[in-house]
Amino acid sequence: MSDKVFIFDTTLRDGEQALAASLSVKDKLQIALALERLGVDIMEVGFPVSSPGDFESVQTIARTIKNSRVCALSRALEKDIDAAAQALAVAEQFRIHTFISTSNIHVESKLKRSFDQVLEMAVGAVKYARRFTDDVEFSCEDAGRTPIDNLCRMVEAAITAGARTINIPDTVGYTIPNEFGGIIQTLFNRVPNIDQAVISVHCHDDLGLSVANSIAAVQQGARQIECTVNGIGERAGNCSLEEIAMILATRKDFLGLETSINAKEIYRTSALVSQICNMPVQPNKAIVGSNAFTHSSGIHQDGMLKAKNTYEIMTPESIGLNRNNLNMTSRSGRHVIKHRMQEMGYGENDYSLDVLYDKFLKLADKKGQVFDYDLEALVFMEGKIEGDEYYQMEQLAIASDSIKGEASATVQLNIGGESVNATASGNGPVDAAYHAIAKASGTEVNINSYKLSAKGEGQDALGQVDITARYRGQNFHGVGLATDVVEASASALVYVMNLIHRADQVADQKQKIMEKKELGGV
Repeated sequence: MSDKVFIFDTTLRDGEQALAASLSVKDKLQIALALERLGVDIMEVGFPVSSPGDFESVQTIARTIKNSRVCALSRALEKDIDAAAQALAVAEQFRIHTFISTSNIHVESKLKRSFDQVLEMAVGAVKYARRFTDDVEFSCEDAGRTPIDNLCRMVEAAITAGARTINIPDTVGYTIPNEFGGIIQTLFNRVPNIDQAVISVHCHDDLGLSVANSIAAVQQGARQIECTVNGIGERAGNCSLEEIAMILATRKDFLGLETSINAKEIYRTSALVSQICNMPVQPNKAIVGSNAFTHSSGIHQDGMLKAKNTYEIMTPESIGLNRNNLNMTSRSGRHVIKHRMQEMGYGENDYSLDVLYDKFLKLADKKGQVFDYDLEALVFMEGKIEGDEYYQMEQLAIASDSIKGEASATVQLNIGGESVNATASGNGPVDAAYHAIAKASGTEVNINSYKLSAKGEGQDALGQVDITARYRGQNFHGVGLATDVVEASASALVYVMNLIHRADQVADQKQKIMEKKELGGV
């Protein structure tokens, strides 16, 4: 059996399902490119039949990614498979992932069918998907609670139908490691054609055992692990990619397994996903948490000074976390910024040096000294404040009376190339700015959540504002970054306005396509 474990990343499908707001096409592409640099073998990037926006995202990523295989999800329905195949057709190589429930509770309560009927649907879906690609993956949803005889029947039938990857999900995070490993072992012992497919596992973290269950599975012969960056996903989340990658790398002597993951991209990818998805990483998170390489105990510190491996089983550098005290001020040249970006793991094609340097100088004039985390924040925000958006903030002026609790704001927005001015009042400067933006744009949104955090340390830290806004039944996540909190707040709302504009454009395109089809049918 091969010692290679394939890493199947589902951050952009299962991971996104846990977010308060859907990601934009641009955000998803940015994450997909990071996953490609990270070295994931397969990336599951969406559920094309679910919405026009998801279809567009899958198609855009499939057209762009070259070094990882792009995958899309579908239920065991022909219309789902058609949508997946159509979205993926632009890719050089792709996988269709189709699934159906197999546990008694799902079959009887959710599907309201017999197991034999579900088996027939599964076989039909796999055969239909094979019309579009040889690379078909089939999942037995809720396999962890499926009677083992039924699971063996389903796996054998799906392989016979043409599935080349069989996924065994612990969908509700119910099993424990020796139990889940036993399921995989039983499949290898009882399914006669199991050597014709790669066995995959997709474990959820409801009991905190997703990583342990996945490791138990590969010890019994599974050779694909489905996971997400930072472990984001439904409910308590999914199996954490960074933990799996570093377990297999650090304990290769014991497990004898390896992956294609470029570990030095782990920290950067984790930070990018956290930033774009508005999902903070807890400080004590394994591998990528801020405390992961921090030592407070005097005994530990003494040991670290004598030999780092006394208390560190891996180095921060091994996951791409570089610490550097190089001072960056407004007197620093482009070469210094380029050098720091290289030290942090960014290639020349990952950002525009001219754009970044211009932002760096403006920030350095305000702060005096800029740090690595400032540069990374500016890079993460580059796609969110670039100048080709439909809405752009040109000017923002605030007048506030803290005693009376009154404030007014005047904004100048560039809307589709035309400058529009508006003035409004509010309970505070942020509220006033939001009313002014709504007045200028003619669009009212409901702010569901508002969160302010500091990027960096001290009184000159950058302020990051994350908002979730609701418009026409859909949530949108906006983020703004500035040394001034009101400016950051306004930027976050303007970003939301651009997301709404793009969503409307996609909906209009979809409507035009449908109208053309109807006319053609007549």
